Amino acid sequence: MASVDQLGLVEQHESALVGLGYARHFNGMTDRLLYVRAVDGTRTHILHVVDAASWPTRNQRILRDYLREHPEDAARYAQLKQEIATAGIAPGDYARAKTEFIQEVMDRARAERRLPSVPVWEK
Repeated sequence: MASVDQLGLVEQHESALVGLGYARHFNGMTDRLLYVRAVDGTRTHILHVVDAASWPTRNQRILRDYLREHPEDAARYAQLKQEIATAGIAPGDYARAKTEFIQEVMDRARAERRLPSVPVWEK
């Protein structure tokens, strides 16, 4: 995830991301730009570009920081992701399969930062 002052500026320079192998992906999220990089049809990178003003309360940033501070939860998350990948869950269902765990962790992480709980599922 990256933050920028204006999302429109990223769109104006999208050719640079294309040159790095990223393709714009539209999935209905209106608060960010989404780019996917794939090799032989398999996703290798996903880049979310968000407005800098939203960065302090972004769940993704809060989750990243929380997992860095709580290695036991990071290990649980890594194990869950491995189990999901091994089960062969389709890419569209991958995020949904992690939602319960992420909601649990995000509730704790946001509480630690005195932020209200919010739903993590974005669609």
